[in-house]
Amino acid sequence: MTERNHAPAQRHHRHHWRRDLVELAALFCAVAVADGIANLVAHGPHGPVLLIASAVALLVTAAFHTWWARRHNSHAPPPSTAPSDPAPGPDPAASSSSSSSSSSSAPESATATAALWRMRTTVRDEPGSLASICSALARHRVDILTLQTHPLPEGGTVDEFLLRSPHDLPSSDLSRAFAGAGGRSTWIERADAHDLVDTPTRVLGLATRTALDAAELPLALRQLLGRCTIHSIPATTLSGRPNAGADAPVEGVLEATVMRLRDPSGGAITIERPHLPFTPTEFARARALVELDARLGPRVPRSQDVLTLPEGNEITVRRADGSDLAAARAMHDRCSERTLGLRYHGPVSDADRYLGHLLSPRFGRTLAATTASGKLVALGHLLWDGDETEVALLIEDDWQRRGIGSELLGRLIAMASETGCDSVYAVTQASNTGMVAAMRGLGLPLDYQIEEGTLVITARLDAAPAVSTVARELPHAHQPYGQQHPR
Repeated sequence: MTERNHAPAQRHHRHHWRRDLVELAALFCAVAVADGIANLVAHGPHGPVLLIASAVALLVTAAFHTWWARRHNSHAPPPSTAPSDPAPGPDPAASSSSSSSSSSSAPESATATAALWRMRTTVRDEPGSLASICSALARHRVDILTLQTHPLPEGGTVDEFLLRSPHDLPSSDLSRAFAGAGGRSTWIERADAHDLVDTPTRVLGLATRTALDAAELPLALRQLLGRCTIHSIPATTLSGRPNAGADAPVEGVLEATVMRLRDPSGGAITIERPHLPFTPTEFARARALVELDARLGPRVPRSQDVLTLPEGNEITVRRADGSDLAAARAMHDRCSERTLGLRYHGPVSDADRYLGHLLSPRFGRTLAATTASGKLVALGHLLWDGDETEVALLIEDDWQRRGIGSELLGRLIAMASETGCDSVYAVTQASNTGMVAAMRGLGLPLDYQIEEGTLVITARLDAAPAVSTVARELPHAHQPYGQQHPR
């Protein structure tokens, strides 16, 4: 290999002086010809003819030089050679880095046809186990983009990979490759470009969201742990009795596919992921986010918008939380029984506890509309109900039919659309023409279901761009989650 690499260099040094000599001679000839032609043109009777002849001679010389340079160009890049054979016994770190570098130099067409996968497998905690997996993936032309290792207390490790594979490689072949290399309990799902963010960056982003808004804790936990179901369980029921499952210890509990953490706002947060057991590393990360939320205490972003109603009055729309309980109760007292009945579908008992539950950031988002004097006149709730999402409005009697309900509803629908909700429903009475008109004003496909005087209006968010224009710069959730809450 050494002789083959040095031979071109030796030929290059042997012929280099000849090319320089030819170019130097051509330069001298050009100078002499130019001087002679200049004298003839200046002093001879046939100056124009000689000028044209000299131009032709220069063109011929330039063409000859171009042909000569192309034929003997020593500055051209060397021809591509076949890659050398890899050294035996692949090193895991080297495999990961080499796969990344090779993928970065691959043609864009190959990258466009690649598929991203998230895979997790359990391997023996012994030298060479990870190298076997890397070798098996290399045989299928699979790149390892990221790798996380989760040690297990009973021995062994859980390795989580982000892989880029040929588009035509089925997931079953990847699973068999892992099994053949010693992987156990292998789990695989498709990934997307968002998974390319490295884990420390993603965790820091989630911590920032949690620090800015207490309502983001359950949503940050879901993004941290992937596809899972989160239930926020209050410490007590609406009747004041202790709630079952709300007594999680401070250090939390990890039981395979279930994780229970103490909610800093009271009660417990239960996280379930039946398809994939949690690892101690994931449990530690989730507990760190909960501890951050507990240390920072109650908080809500104070962004607000001042809007002018058609009649000229100004209202302020902002996020609401538990600190607005007194103002919300005062608005309750000013509302008529009919207004409260349309909102709650019956008499309201223990309004303080009920409103405190609805204003808690753990169960959804609440928007408040206040007048220029600061009086709260309307509330809009976006309530996460498992895989479904409910919207509800309460407008004080004297402020109804002024467009406040439509404004709040449009903002709530925009928030739900940006979280990825497929639909949003409202439960009201068939006689509540104001709520029906507000839902129709969204411009979205609606489904109506009436049963014993109760009307359920479901808006399909397939036309998400139609509601995005009503969104303002208000904080919103990013992913819905499940919990228990009153309607």
